[in-house]
Amino acid sequence: MTKSEALFERACKVIPGGVNSPVRAFGSIGGTPRMIRKADGTHMTDEDGNTYLDFVNSWGPMILGHNHPVIREAVVKACEDGLSYGAATAREVEMAELICSFVPNVDMVRMVNSGTEAVMSAIRTARGYTGRDKIVKFMGCYHGHSDALLVQAGSGVMTAGVPDSAGVPRGCTRDTLSAVYNDVSSVERLFEAFPEEIAAVIVEPVGANMGVVPPAPGFLEALRKLCDRYGAVLIFDEVITGFRLGFTGAQGYFGVDADLVTYGKIIGAGMPVGAYGGKREIMQKVAPVGPVYQAGTLSGNPVAMAAGLAQLTLLKEHPEVYTELNEKGAWFYGEVKKLVEASGLDAQTTSCGSLGCIFFTATPVCNYETAKTSDTGLYAKYFNHMLSHGIYLAPSQFEAMFLSAAHTREELQGVLDVMQEFFRR
Repeated sequence: MTKSEALFERACKVIPGGVNSPVRAFGSIGGTPRMIRKADGTHMTDEDGNTYLDFVNSWGPMILGHNHPVIREAVVKACEDGLSYGAATAREVEMAELICSFVPNVDMVRMVNSGTEAVMSAIRTARGYTGRDKIVKFMGCYHGHSDALLVQAGSGVMTAGVPDSAGVPRGCTRDTLSAVYNDVSSVERLFEAFPEEIAAVIVEPVGANMGVVPPAPGFLEALRKLCDRYGAVLIFDEVITGFRLGFTGAQGYFGVDADLVTYGKIIGAGMPVGAYGGKREIMQKVAPVGPVYQAGTLSGNPVAMAAGLAQLTLLKEHPEVYTELNEKGAWFYGEVKKLVEASGLDAQTTSCGSLGCIFFTATPVCNYETAKTSDTGLYAKYFNHMLSHGIYLAPSQFEAMFLSAAHTREELQGVLDVMQEFFRR
């Protein structure tokens, strides 16, 4: 028995499923989760000493690679001053100023501790600002595990949501409406049915929790117009795309301004942190200056802020990182697409910047329903083939592949060679 297997056996006795987040589970692809001991640059090493070229990157935030020396030094220095104060600090002010100075349409920011918290708080703020209750989300877009957003992807966009998790009362989702990603007409019908009841539309500008599904041309622009027409708040969930597609996130990448934006662990360089921000008139509804209550004892943690400031400052000082990373993504995913097409397999390659995904289906993927046509059994074989060659991918068909600035062309070419071996089987 390997050390990872032994640790997992112990974990299953004291942790539900042996993991502290379902995305780490290997249930859908078989085998045992690798227990990671350390990571540096583009590689992770497990408890058995096996090293893997990593394409999960802590689910996105390691845009500069693991254990970057400048970020590590900032964390160590911050720790010397204490781990937590539960009081205001200069670093959280600097973080807010940095975000507001670069991100379009963000005038004020509130720090929280996770992406789930950020989204939950942004929705409450939108409801408080508009005085309305209903929200529109899209099937296949994940916005954290708060009750109102755990809604099953049903077929009827005109009906309120059905809870997608045990323990969520039906009443919690009665004001959550589901629309079809990349289908503007499904949103129009909801607004026509509830013209004065919808507080907000929340969307992942790039669907990255059903694999990677980019927005169709004009989709985000149409959402902006609909929200303007009906007086609703447009929320971009940029927990994945924020500071990854570019310093201005999806708003700048696609040229569409949202009213509120949510961020996740990328602004903490991988540490547990989140934030939401937006237009001043909306954010001033948040306590203590407004009636929308939201609090977090450890929000703006000084160590997390130090890590995030170090990473974002590096990106600010070296904007070429984004140019090179997106060019690398275009080349790499373009080569993957060529391999897929040459293989004759029923598969699709999708990508946006440094995010990408392979779907094992003959159906072009544009939304949740088409993503679900993917052959997850074949993905499991693909995953295990790659893992056996020291390449660590997400243990699920419906997650993104993340490139980092640290990945070299030589490493990526090696990955392409391993992929080609699989596709030739």
